Amino acid sequence: MCSYSSTSVFDSGKYTTETLRVESESYTQSNVPPPKPLLIATPHEAGEFSVLIFLHGYLLYNSFYSQLIQHVASHGFIVIAPQLYTVAGPDTSDEIHSAAAITNWLSQGLCKFLPPNVIPNLNKLALSGHSRGGKTAFALSLRRLNITTDMKFSALIGVDPVDGMDKGKQTPPPVLTYVPHSFDLDMPVMVIGSGLGEVKRNPLFPPCAPKGVNHENFFKECKKPAWYFVAKDYGHSDMLDDDTKGIRGKATYCLCKNGDSRKPMRRFVGGVIVAFLKAYLQDDYGDLLAIRDMHVSLPLEFKFDSNV
Repeated sequence: MCSYSSTSVFDSGKYTTETLRVESESYTQSNVPPPKPLLIATPHEAGEFSVLIFLHGYLLYNSFYSQLIQHVASHGFIVIAPQLYTVAGPDTSDEIHSAAAITNWLSQGLCKFLPPNVIPNLNKLALSGHSRGGKTAFALSLRRLNITTDMKFSALIGVDPVDGMDKGKQTPPPVLTYVPHSFDLDMPVMVIGSGLGEVKRNPLFPPCAPKGVNHENFFKECKKPAWYFVAKDYGHSDMLDDDTKGIRGKATYCLCKNGDSRKPMRRFVGGVIVAFLKAYLQDDYGDLLAIRDMHVSLPLEFKFDSNV
C-alpha cells in the first residue's frame, strides 16, 4: 500500500530561504570565485542539504527564476542558478563547458558563500535546466563533447527542454538521437513539459518548444527510471517569475504561447521538482507517488507517464 506525505510540495516549505548573488570576481584570500556569476537560493537555518544546479533558458537571466528556486530551497535544498552567458549563438558548447566548470567548482568554493552552518551535501547532487538549459543539462549528463565532471550527478531534470528549431535543425551539439531509450544515463530522470510550448503565439515566430525537439522526444529517449509530467494548459515560459524586467523579460510574455497566469505552472514545476528530489536523493517517495496518483491538491491539470 502506498504511503503518501501529509504536506504539499506545491506550497512553500518549512525553511526560511535566503537568496545570494555571487559574482565571478568574488575573490578573497579565503574564497575561490565561481567560473560564472551565480544566484543561490538556500535555506537559512543550519543543516546539511542536497544541491541542485539549475541552468537558465536561451537568452534569459537566472534572476527570472528567483521565485521557482526559492520554492525548491524552502523544502530543504540548495539551488545554484548560474548566469551562463549574456549573448549566445546557436552552439551550446560553451554552456556545456561552463556547466561542467561550475560543477567542479562546488567542492572547493560553494561552502564559503553559504550562511553559517549551512552545509552542502555534494554526494546528493542533481542537475536541471529549462529550455536550452535543459538541453545543456542532458548534454553534460550524456558526456557530449567528451566533457566530464569531478562529481557524479544523482538525478537529472529537464524543464521543457528544447534541442533546436525542428527535427534536422538541432542546435550543436545535438542531444536527441530519435532512438527510443537510447540515453546512456546512470541516474533517474524527470522531464517536465508544457502543453502550449509547441503552439505558435504569433505566425511570424516559431513555437518556443517545437514538436520534434521538445519534452516528448526527450522522455522517449530516457531509460528507466524516468518520470514525465506535462502541464496541459500552460506555456514554455510560465514557470518564470511574475515580474520579469527589461526587454528580455517582456519578451517572455510576447514570444511564447502562455497560460492564464504563471503562478500555477511555477507551483507545479517547483512541486514536482521537490517531490522528485525527495524521492531520489532522500529515498522519500511519498510526495512523488501522491502526485502520480492525484492524492494531493494540484495547482493545474497535467498528463503523466513514466518508465520505472
